[in-house]
This record gives sequence, C-alpha cells and structure tokens, in this order.
Amino acid sequence: MRIVTPIPVHVVTGFLGSGKSTLIHELLRLKPAGERWAVVVNEFGQVGIDQAMFEAGDEIIVKGVPGGCLCCQLSFVLQASLVNLLHRQRPDRLLIEPSGLGHPAGLLDLLRGEAFDGVLEVKEVIAVLDPRRLDEPRVQANATFHDQLALADGVALTLVDQASETQRLEARRHLEGLWPPKRWICEAPFGRLPASLLFDSPRRDAGHDERPAAHQALRPPAEYREAPQEEAPPEPGRPIFRRGESLGHVSLGWRWHPAAVFDLDRLSHGLGELAGDLRIKAVIHAEAGWWLYNRAEGRVSLTESAWRRDSRLELIGESGRLPETEEIEGLLEACRLTAVPGA
Repeated sequence: MRIVTPIPVHVVTGFLGSGKSTLIHELLRLKPAGERWAVVVNEFGQVGIDQAMFEAGDEIIVKGVPGGCLCCQLSFVLQASLVNLLHRQRPDRLLIEPSGLGHPAGLLDLLRGEAFDGVLEVKEVIAVLDPRRLDEPRVQANATFHDQLALADGVALTLVDQASETQRLEARRHLEGLWPPKRWICEAPFGRLPASLLFDSPRRDAGHDERPAAHQALRPPAEYREAPQEEAPPEPGRPIFRRGESLGHVSLGWRWHPAAVFDLDRLSHGLGELAGDLRIKAVIHAEAGWWLYNRAEGRVSLTESAWRRDSRLELIGESGRLPETEEIEGLLEACRLTAVPGA
C-alpha cells in the first residue's frame, strides 16, 4: 500500500448514547468539495445499524464493523478492513467511531502500528460527553467511561441543550481535573464543533495507552486475521436474529427483508414500554417510508432514512436487564403488517 502523504485519521469516542454519530454527521458537513472521506463505524451490537445513519456516496464512504469492540475482539478484522478500504478507496480523511463500550487504547496502538506506518497520521482523539451522564451511578462505575475521557485530547460536550447549567459547569470541572489536561473542552450543541478543531488538529503524541484487563481478555488469537464475509440478506418472512454478550452488556438484534413493512406508531409505542435504560436503535420500513429510530437514556428521535437494504433493530443493555427474546419477538411480530406481498 503506497501512500505519499499520510491520511489524517480522527477517532471519535464516547459512551453509549452520547452523540458520537451526530457529531460525525456535523463533521462531514465540513468536507471540502472534491475530497473523499471515509467513516468507519464500530458497533457493540451484531447487526450494524449506525452505518445506516450515514448516507454514503462517491465522496463519503461508510464502512460498518459490528459485533464487538475494535480495540480487542475486532482488532484484526479492523486491520484487514482498513487495508482494503485504503487500497481501494484512497480517502483524503478517515473518521473512526468506536463502540460506546470500546476502549480506545488498542485502536490507537493499531493505527500507529507497523501496518499503517507512513500511511495514517493519527490526529487528536475527540471524546463526546453528555454532561448528564456524570449524574448516573452505573455510568460512573464503568471504568471504560472514565478511560475514554482520560485518553481524549479534546472533549465535546454534547446534548447541552438538554442539560442544566449546573450539569454543564460540573462537567467542565470534572474534565479540567483530569490528567493529562485536555487540549480543549468545547460545547457542541446538536453535534456542531468549530471547523478549526478538525482541520487544525495536531498529530497525537506517540506512546502506548494501556488497555484494561477486561478488553485484553477479549482479544482473539493471533491466527485470526481475516475479515468475515458480509452476511447474506434476510429472506422474505424469515428475519435474522443475532445475540452478543461481552463487557457486562448484551445485544439483541434483528434484520428483516426490505419488503417487510411495520406499523411505526405501534412499534414506537411498544418500544417505549421497555425499560428506559435500554439503548435501542432501528432502521424501519413503515407505510410512510423508511425511518431511523434512536433511543438513548429514554430520549427518542425519529428521522427519515435513506437506507433501503433491510429493516434492522437492536437493543443493548447491561447483562440481566434485557427482556426475554421471545417477548421482544412477540412485540415485533405484532407490529409487522402481514398483508404486504413478499414480506
């Protein structure tokens, strides 16, 4: 792989539901005309929904890497995927969004390793923080949450429109007390950051960032280096179900043939009855078109989607806190409009 000028790569990290995808959407708006940017989206869940939130094209390439954490479980998969992407697409800039449960240390080691020496230039690591998360005992008890902030060079305070002034001030005080100190702390309402924080971002200092034992234990054996083949699409009337579990969390995910159509109001109501601490994401084919459903910390957003390949839904929660699979499947089947040919 011959690259004359190293490709700048930005890692955008942050805990589940903190607004990473929204921030990357806004960063993509800064792309100069004629440049080709690539976005690599890693998801803890198995079916890959976040990639459906980005509209790919000739100048924006989107690569989804679902099924675990880039720093450990999927490190070799990521390396193979990146080599392929850089060779075929030759992007001018690369944005990487690790899973909300992902620890950035192993990812940074990979990006700065021998395979990408002279090919990639790792810029400042951006962490996103919803100030209200500091009030949540379960989040505060999660070591990865604190490590994501500690390893970041700069921190974007997201969802500030929904946080109180006290919460915003407390978040700043918390961040200003971290070591090493942050190069910048900036409020990012609706995911918007000044362009200078992207384009004037310095190279990240070389060094080794230690991964915690829980992530090191998930690293696959050295002989596993091939990226898995993309899964076949679901057949009509036969949804695909995938379950994953690691790092104290469980994911339940489903994919349906694109001909399957759902009652969006009924589905939204049913999902709204589930425990408020569940992370829920979906791209759904409804009577009125295709929609992205996103719930984090009980807050729901519903926006039109350009995705048309299949319907997908995923629930993520702490082990022991998710409903039974049969209960969710009963809810989903009750929301599907069965009178649609081919569904």
